[in-house]
Amino acid sequence: MVKLRSVTSADSDDLRARVHFCAETGQIWLHEHRMLLVHAEAQASLRKELVDTLGMDRAQGLLSRMGYASGVRDAELARIRAQNSSDLEAFMTGPQLHTLEGIVRVTPIRLELDRVAGKFYGEFLWENSWEGQWHRHYYGIHTDPVCWTQIGYACGYTTAFMGRPILYKEVECVGMGHGNCRIIGKPIEEWEDASEYRHFSNRESIADKLFDLQTQVVQLRSSIGEKETLPADMVGDSPSFRAAYELLKQAADNRITVLLLGETGVGKELFARSLHDMGTRRDAPFVAINCAAIPHDLVESELFGVEKGAYTGALVSRPGRFERADGGTLFLDEIGDLPLAAQSKLLRVLQEGELERLGDQKTRKINVRLVAATNCDLQQLVKERKLRSDLYYRLNAYQIEIPPLRERKEDVALLAKRFLAKYSVVHAKKLRGFTDKAKRALLTYDWPGNIRELQNMVERGVILAPSGTRIEVNHLFSPCSEEHAREFGLDTNGAPGVNRAESSRNLCDAVFNGVLTLDQVEAMLLETAVDKARGNLSSAARMLGLTRAQLAYRLKRLHESGAGAADINIAPSAGSLNLHP
Repeated sequence: MVKLRSVTSADSDDLRARVHFCAETGQIWLHEHRMLLVHAEAQASLRKELVDTLGMDRAQGLLSRMGYASGVRDAELARIRAQNSSDLEAFMTGPQLHTLEGIVRVTPIRLELDRVAGKFYGEFLWENSWEGQWHRHYYGIHTDPVCWTQIGYACGYTTAFMGRPILYKEVECVGMGHGNCRIIGKPIEEWEDASEYRHFSNRESIADKLFDLQTQVVQLRSSIGEKETLPADMVGDSPSFRAAYELLKQAADNRITVLLLGETGVGKELFARSLHDMGTRRDAPFVAINCAAIPHDLVESELFGVEKGAYTGALVSRPGRFERADGGTLFLDEIGDLPLAAQSKLLRVLQEGELERLGDQKTRKINVRLVAATNCDLQQLVKERKLRSDLYYRLNAYQIEIPPLRERKEDVALLAKRFLAKYSVVHAKKLRGFTDKAKRALLTYDWPGNIRELQNMVERGVILAPSGTRIEVNHLFSPCSEEHAREFGLDTNGAPGVNRAESSRNLCDAVFNGVLTLDQVEAMLLETAVDKARGNLSSAARMLGLTRAQLAYRLKRLHESGAGAADINIAPSAGSLNLHP
């Protein structure tokens, strides 16, 4: 059983250090979750409108669930901190965040928890509750507790932290006329009237009814063909993607040669397969070949087949890709890399519908739908005499431009979600999605490798993210490749300070340029830790990952050598190091 003890200022400092303000993008981050600074009066006005529109009971349920969801999110940060601290220290992340976020000042009165045994009892004092104060301002003294969002937060946070349902009750409330609010929480089955608190799970509300009606409208529209459902492997809803898909659909039921254009990784083969599956040839073979992956002296035999003895090593006769695809579809990827000798034979096959195997004089009739693809400028290849002009005009009969992923920003989230579901199964991981910062990184990245790069990146994230958590930015991007926006955090007094990463770079530059020595840097770290711990060497040693004896030895050695940090002045607000010799 873990019992209450005081929380050190270092714990609060650690949380403040996780708050970052991005001046370039106008975003605020708590770890990797996006936050908002909202006027309390505006939030109170919205709350009043919900109460007046939906009624007191429905508004309570809606606001409680909103707070519950916020608490669950903050519990994710507590689980991260739990890896390097006790259960009690990790649990106090929630009350500290509730205070840091400006919701209410939380003071623990009694706290006992045992996560292994599933036992919990918590009693907390709430001071300066914005919700209770504004409810009282608009509606006067209320007969029941009114801090609905806050109580939802406490329930959601503790439930996620403990791994079992924990219910809190507000036994004193400012909205009821008390001086402060007080809450008590314990496992839901330990409350006799737990069944009365259904507003955390009961979603029967006006808003839900409207959503249900909207869903029915969408289904009716779909049934009359307003928006056709895409094949299972095709994902996208952006206008450019839909336009390309519409062109593909119109070509499905005829024999016209289709030329797919687009950058590497945009999904040209997926488009070709979808074209085959939508058409009348769906039950016949679909054969794909990458022209760039075949040695030039083997291209003709691969495409058109070879007879025994046609060349050294041709020990048996075998059909080429055209014959294998007879009746179906042949997909020629990277058509621009096809050698000139093979281009003339390909043109004859397209025009006459017949071919001759290498080393054979027998003509064979074939019935093949050809789909070609390239990421090259075929007109430029014609000018450079690397592509026959007559073949180009034959291939260019029906052209479909597949847009790159950077022009399909609306589809990034859909694709990432699809790949997350796929690779979670492949790697036997149960993940909860992406953090807000990871989502932003996915949406702002330019994706030079297109869908293939996104697919590989999501798989990397699934592999690196611990099961039960969300994929973070560092799981997707390596530190050297990530483009960090300029951010600044909060110092120990709660004031905006400089970005840690930038300060670290300035410090490294100072050492590399000879302005600082390693002894001076070490002295600065040691003396800062001792100062933050208010002279407690044991606490300072824990901050630095040292034993008390190791810290005392280093301090003694540095003071004897005279390499103190008193001559080093760090000015975080300036975003740089000021060095005074």
